[in-house]
Amino acid sequence: MGVCAGLAGRTGLAIGLMSGTSLDGVDAALTEMWREGPRVRSSLHALRHLPYGGDLAARLQALQAGRPVALAEVAALHQELGEVYAEAVRGLLAAAGLPALAVAFVAAHGQTILHQPPRGRAPGRTWQIGDPSVIAARTGLTVVSDFRSADMALGGQGAPLVPRPDWHLFADTRESRCIQNIGGIANVTWLPAGGGPEDVRAFDSGPGNLLIDAAVRRLSGGAATMDRDGERAQRGRVDEVLLQRLLTHPFLALPPPKSTGWEEFGDPFLDRIPADWGGAGDDLVATLTAFTAESVARAYRAHLPRVDRVLVGGGGARNPALLRELARRLHPAPVERCDAHGVPAEAREAMAFAILGYLTLRGEPGNVPAATGARAPAVLGRITPAPMAGGGR
Repeated sequence: MGVCAGLAGRTGLAIGLMSGTSLDGVDAALTEMWREGPRVRSSLHALRHLPYGGDLAARLQALQAGRPVALAEVAALHQELGEVYAEAVRGLLAAAGLPALAVAFVAAHGQTILHQPPRGRAPGRTWQIGDPSVIAARTGLTVVSDFRSADMALGGQGAPLVPRPDWHLFADTRESRCIQNIGGIANVTWLPAGGGPEDVRAFDSGPGNLLIDAAVRRLSGGAATMDRDGERAQRGRVDEVLLQRLLTHPFLALPPPKSTGWEEFGDPFLDRIPADWGGAGDDLVATLTAFTAESVARAYRAHLPRVDRVLVGGGGARNPALLRELARRLHPAPVERCDAHGVPAEAREAMAFAILGYLTLRGEPGNVPAATGARAPAVLGRITPAPMAGGGR
């Protein structure tokens, strides 16, 4: 019986924390969860985004980029991120007017500083930092963290991990849906009409916002970190020659299961755009936006059967230029934000990890082996118990 067996059959509040490859901060979602047969139902009560302050994002980017960094700096970031995540939890509870004791647990994805999926005989490696002991000590709550390691220990990619929560949140008896996340990386979950978790397909399709954000940072000299509302893409023109060149990236031709990260679609990829390319800055942003959309569309055509509806989550769901490119390339399937189905785009991943934490505490598997390539289902994550009375701060 799982640690959280007492939650079975009744409503429970939990907090999911998600910080992605964009390094913009942490999303904290206060959710209410309950069981309806085999499905975990979830309702969002409050959402908070806490930006990374000071030089934290720059220090994390240096680590993510593989620059020489002292081990003491890695340890410091691990501890500091724990403090940031705890601050996000406390701020969310304050905004909701709730004491910590009203919440059953916190599920913290952590900040990925390395993700190398298995390739051939080479084992996969992944590393998410953000000390769960600090979160537990500062909030007085049980923390579930380190969700990817168990899947990778079984030969899996360690990603994507949201397919099972997506089934709980979005599965439908009548239509086959794609739940398309566009964070730093783009990943899709395909939910066949009337299917169970074992029927789900999911994989990373390629870049999401990573390249767009990196280009905007360079073009603005660091003054801007994203193409807000897709303004630059809408002013620019897609360079079809450059687009076709970008689409030759070998990851895009790999069959699922597959996952990727900053290592393949971060700044080093942008560095390989030919130095003699003469387009305007806005043309580059428009072309990279089209690249994200086309890599998603090609993945659908290559690897997915019937698609009746596409629900978009993540930061990219707020980019009108990107949504228009997706809609044009995925026609006739309607493309809409997942907000229309009760899950705000910015909250979808944080809510998903809250569900994964719920499953972990009940001793239930959280991965989908068909999606990650793991040899078997796995109970994901490590549990850091709440401190004894008087231990919080």
